[in-house]
Amino acid sequence: MISMEDKQWTVRILITEDGDDTRAEAVLTTQDTPEDLMAVTGRGVAHRNPVDRPIPEIGDELAASRALEDLAIRLHDVASDDIVNMAGPADRDGSRAWERP
Repeated sequence: MISMEDKQWTVRILITEDGDDTRAEAVLTTQDTPEDLMAVTGRGVAHRNPVDRPIPEIGDELAASRALEDLAIRLHDVASDDIVNMAGPADRDGSRAWERP
């Protein structure tokens, strides 16, 4: 049986502004051992309508939330790929019992 240990994953959000455009990158890093470093990046953009008042915090919030949403989708894709490649019962010859021929 595999024992589970507590883990800490870190999400760093970098926000940049250029005129009415705000961009955000959300970078998830995990590291169980030095060899197991994994990073997944999500990106989000917000654009202020020129008729709206300039409130930078709103652009930051929108871009960051979109980056986190993109990160969640990308992390789900990583997990799905891992399930396909590593999960499920194995036959005695090493092939996957649930895999279609």
